Amino acid sequence: MTGQADSAGADPSSGPLPSGVAPLLSAVFYGTCSFLIVLVNKALLTTYGFPSPIVLGVGQMAATIMILYVSKLNKIIHFPDFDKKIPVKLFPLPFLYVGNHISGLSSTSRLSLPMFTVLRKFTIPLTLLLETIILGKQYSLSIIVSVFAIVLGAVIAAGSDLAFNLEGYIFVFLNDIFTAANGVYTKQKMDPKELGKYGVLFYNACFMIIPTLILSVSTGDLQQNVSIAYIGMVVGGDYIFSVSNFIGLNICMAGGLRYSFLTLSSQLKPKQPVDEENIPPDLKS
Repeated sequence: MTGQADSAGADPSSGPLPSGVAPLLSAVFYGTCSFLIVLVNKALLTTYGFPSPIVLGVGQMAATIMILYVSKLNKIIHFPDFDKKIPVKLFPLPFLYVGNHISGLSSTSRLSLPMFTVLRKFTIPLTLLLETIILGKQYSLSIIVSVFAIVLGAVIAAGSDLAFNLEGYIFVFLNDIFTAANGVYTKQKMDPKELGKYGVLFYNACFMIIPTLILSVSTGDLQQNVSIAYIGMVVGGDYIFSVSNFIGLNICMAGGLRYSFLTLSSQLKPKQPVDEENIPPDLKS
């Protein structure tokens, strides 16, 4: 009787979320955070004229280390303590991590937000290409068509970019390569149960913060996703409108949305849990 009473008196709203809702909310939250990070980085480097992407990267690495370590001490998250095998397990991920980090910030400071967002989508075809070659994966025609739309739109937009910046394009394509290589290498070599996503992020930042700081001193720097593309036309202040560029942006964004829908919907199938590590690269960009 007591069990029946407890069951009857239970609050139905306190039950678990329906299948697929939690992963979807996680993806939305992740995308929102990524969106805000890009806007803040752009504002710091362009609007407020912060002089060095490298120094900004060092600060973000330090914040990453501090937040993750404090969270570990308070048992909010878990990752293994350091041992001498960790550098061997991680290599070359720390180098891909710092390359991804610095090239991303450097391209953000040199490109308008719409073009940065569109050119970052080249991460998707690069990732698919590497996964096909290295991991032997195969993709449906719908995915291939979506990726083709991304590439076509990006090429059209880039061909009519009135604010073309060669350094910015070089940095953003390096960023695409580092991101794709990091994702594929992680899937091929890393066992998430050993370090987990927090451990990989923490030790990558720990291993590379000192070399990056030394680089910033030696160079003198220490002294001196859909919404991002459209909001960036107003927020960044460095987007120059042209019809063909705008058409290319929209084709690329439509392809990206379609790709994200196909990938995320396949991940939300029953008995296939999703976490941040499996969120499509389009949402991360």
